[in-house]
Amino acid sequence: MDPTAWQLWLIAAIVLGAMEIKLSGFVTLWFAVGALMSALIAGAGVGLDGQLAMFTLVSTALFAASRTIFKHVFMRDAVHLKTGIEAMLGQEAVVMEALSDPHGGTVRINGELWMARSLSGPLPEGERVTVEQIEGLKLWVRRPSASHEVSLPQPRRKKKETVGWD
Repeated sequence: MDPTAWQLWLIAAIVLGAMEIKLSGFVTLWFAVGALMSALIAGAGVGLDGQLAMFTLVSTALFAASRTIFKHVFMRDAVHLKTGIEAMLGQEAVVMEALSDPHGGTVRINGELWMARSLSGPLPEGERVTVEQIEGLKLWVRRPSASHEVSLPQPRRKKKETVGWD
């Protein structure tokens, strides 16, 4: 018994689907779907040119749209993870070398020393600052806002009176 065109396309779809399971990345999946669509139209009686056109069209369209499909379907609730210098924005640093107006100084952030310039005037050594922006390899910092600097006084404990036998 000779296989018909739709059976050959179906075998191709199964082989490509099996390859997708064994390989990493979504590459052969789209060709398997294209072969499956070609099998469907071959079964409907469309000629070889139409089958090849369907395979090419479906496979190419799905391959080109795969990033968009996965981004919108599977990653719609994903949170953007900030890394590198993007993660430093808004973080707290400690002034290691006083920041003066014309030249700047050095701050320590995440265990690393960075050149820095102040957006809020001169800053002495040891002061805590917030990273506002990054320009090349230089951080622009400023004093934290007053709402971050407020600390509540700790209540004083009374000394315990000793009652005993003298």
